Amino acid sequence: MENRMSSLMKIALDAGKEILDVYAQDFDVEYKEDDSPLTQADQRAHNTIVQGLKELDSSIPVLSEEGKSIPFEERKNWSQFWLIDPLDGTKEFIKKNGEFTVNIALIEGKYPSLGIIYAPALDVLYYGSERGAYKLEKASEAVVGSDQELEEKSIKLPFTGDDTVRAVASRSHMSPETESFINELKEKHGEVEVVSSGSSLKFCLVAEGKADYYPRYAPTMEWDTGAGQAIVEASGGKVTRYVDGERFYYNREELLNGWFLVEKQFE
Repeated sequence: MENRMSSLMKIALDAGKEILDVYAQDFDVEYKEDDSPLTQADQRAHNTIVQGLKELDSSIPVLSEEGKSIPFEERKNWSQFWLIDPLDGTKEFIKKNGEFTVNIALIEGKYPSLGIIYAPALDVLYYGSERGAYKLEKASEAVVGSDQELEEKSIKLPFTGDDTVRAVASRSHMSPETESFINELKEKHGEVEVVSSGSSLKFCLVAEGKADYYPRYAPTMEWDTGAGQAIVEASGGKVTRYVDGERFYYNREELLNGWFLVEKQFE
C-alpha cells in the first residue's frame, strides 16, 4: 500500500492525542483481572487506532491488548494482521514520567514487516520497514503527505555508536537473569553501562545504537514487542528467543512471550 507509513503516523498521532487528553487530567485507575493498571486512555487510544486501521485497509484483522480474546482457531489462519498496543507502559503513564508509547505493527507470515512507536509525551516517533528504520522528533508538528516526505524529515537509524558497551534494562523488571547477563558482559568487555527506559522505548534505544543489548528475561505479551522488533530489525539489529536463539515470531496460540534478547547491528 502506497504511503502506508505516513498513514500509520497519523493514526498513531491521533491515538497520542487521546492519551494526552487523559494524561493532563486527574484520572481514575481501574485494574484488570491480573491487577495491571488500566485507564480510560487505553480504551480511547484503542478505539482510535482500530477505526483508523479499518479505514486504511478493512481486510486486515487487528489483534490488540484491549481486544485479545480472539480464539486461536480463528487467528491461526491469518496470513497478516495488525498487532497493536494502544498504550504501552501504563505504569509509566500513571507515574507521569512520559515514557509510554503507542505501538502498531504489521505481522506477515508470523514476523513483523513494519512497526511504528510513538511516544506522545515526548512527541517522538520511531518507525521501521523494508525501507529502513527512522526517528522523527516533534512528530506532531511534521507535515507529511507521503512516505518519502516522512523519511526526508526523519533521521535514519542507527546513528549512534562508540566503544562503550551498553545494556538497556527495565526500571521495573530487572530480573536476576538480567543481572547475570550484564555481569557476563562485564567479564567480556570490562565496563558496561546500564541505561534505563520505560515501555517499548527500550527497543528504540537499541535501534538508535544508544544500547547494544536489551535482555528481556521477564514476561511480556506479543503486542508489547511486535512494533519494537520491526524497528530494531529494520535498523539491522535482531530479536531472538532465549530458548533456542531463533528469530522471535508471532501469532502463537499462547500470546505470552518467552524470554528474548535484542541486539543492535554490529560491524
